[in-house]
Amino acid sequence: MLSSLSIRDIVLIDRLDLEFDPGLSVLTGETGAGKSILLDAFGLALGGRADAALLRPGAGQATVSAEFAVAPGHPARAVLEEQALPVDGSIILRRQLGTDGRSRAFINDQSVGVALLRRVGDLLVEIEGQFEQQGLLDSANHRAMLDSFAGLKESAAQVRAAWRRWQACRTARSEAAAAFERARRDEDYLRHAVDELTAIAPRAGEEVELADQRRLLMNREKLLDVARAAHTDLAGDRGADSLIASAQRRLDRIADRAGDLTAPITAALDRAANELAEARDRLQRLIADPELAPHRLGQIEERLFALRDLARKHAVPVDRLPEHAATLAAQLAALDDESGRLARLVQDEADARAAYATAAEGLSKARAKAARRLDTDVNAELPPLKLDKARFATRLEQLAESDWGEHGRERVVFEVSTNPGMPPGPLARIASGGELSRFLLALKVVLAAADPVPTLVFDEVDSGVGGATAAAVGERLARLGRNLQVLVVTHSPQVAARGQQHWRVEKAAAGKGVVTRVTRLDAGGRREEVARMLSGATITAEARAAAERLMAAPAARKAR
Repeated sequence: MLSSLSIRDIVLIDRLDLEFDPGLSVLTGETGAGKSILLDAFGLALGGRADAALLRPGAGQATVSAEFAVAPGHPARAVLEEQALPVDGSIILRRQLGTDGRSRAFINDQSVGVALLRRVGDLLVEIEGQFEQQGLLDSANHRAMLDSFAGLKESAAQVRAAWRRWQACRTARSEAAAAFERARRDEDYLRHAVDELTAIAPRAGEEVELADQRRLLMNREKLLDVARAAHTDLAGDRGADSLIASAQRRLDRIADRAGDLTAPITAALDRAANELAEARDRLQRLIADPELAPHRLGQIEERLFALRDLARKHAVPVDRLPEHAATLAAQLAALDDESGRLARLVQDEADARAAYATAAEGLSKARAKAARRLDTDVNAELPPLKLDKARFATRLEQLAESDWGEHGRERVVFEVSTNPGMPPGPLARIASGGELSRFLLALKVVLAAADPVPTLVFDEVDSGVGGATAAAVGERLARLGRNLQVLVVTHSPQVAARGQQHWRVEKAAAGKGVVTRVTRLDAGGRREEVARMLSGATITAEARAAAERLMAAPAARKAR
């Protein structure tokens, strides 16, 4: 509820600090005293439109601050927690307005955007005036109000969960179907690519091997010339073989006379002869190696260039061709598997839709039953409010499947008919200003327990009525005040007499000008103010007596 309101330099208000109690509080005063200014200032703190015209003449800045005591589980706390704003104690909304019409918004002394200020303000206060009613006039709110009135929170949550499950299944099926279609369109390409890669059978590291072989073969002629020359050096008439054999024969001829002196030399020459024989054989094999055949360079280059062309075609490095081939083969194999998976997803979606339809149908039936009860309760409130010819109706508009959503399969709209035989229509278009205010009062009385907004403000809800109708308005406001904090701007003594807290708004001289003052009245002051409202400028004894009777009425005492 609203705990306090501080206003600085708004139009005729220079400085004002008010503290509010629970229950019904009334604000009275002469026309032009500043009651509307007070509400404009309050609206500014709640995120209303900023206007430089609200700034008191001569002031450089206007400030309005509203402090609220909020229950632990109230939705406003959840909003602030989402925004990482401190919510340990009360919630303080503050707005500053400069001479250029620009404003700054604060929640618990933290700078915020005006949109967030308005969002939180809408959760804390609802202002119902002849031209400012938004909460009940906005059909977007009617569904939630009906659900709350009927206690359908759990059923609505089940429908919401079923809807989200259905949408998740629909998305999964849609994405899988799109992927399957893309794969089908690419099937011919996949088969060709897999066949092509399978035919060439690339191996990891093959590019390096082929490049090395190519470099070698490009020097083939030089290599073979050198090998042949080396072989001639070893095996020719004056080659190494002949020279070693000649040396061995010479040593053999003197071996019996040289004793052991030539034995090591002969052994070394034997080893050299063996090594030379191996070298000669290796050179011979090299010269005859088929890998050095003239056509091998063409074969090597053909494969190397084919691998590189294929790598460019698939936009992968040559060394990744084997991995890429395996990936494409897996995609091709998955086509058959994907068709089965898609069929399962289609079934999942159908099952999820059926579950949603069942939950939504149950919620629709519960809403229809609750709508009949709401209509009965609201229509029972209308005759005492001088709306005996009017009828209230809750319309459940069935939606096409394309418009179904997480809130169900129907749109909830509150409608009224003010004259017999006339079709019902939206509140704002059918009811006149005074009728509209009383319709909203009747709705609020019935829906009070279902509305999370803890503070209601009524601006002249009694406009255009008096006598018994005004008394009925006051009685219903008092009833609202038993469960909610209600602030009422009124010109009706019958309504003012019901107040648990009474504020008088008046103008007072201040220097060369005037300012608005707001005074909290005690019991005697309340009686005088109600008497003034009954009799006018001159308060008579009869007016005071009548005021006493109004304030002492059984319903008024119950409200207090």
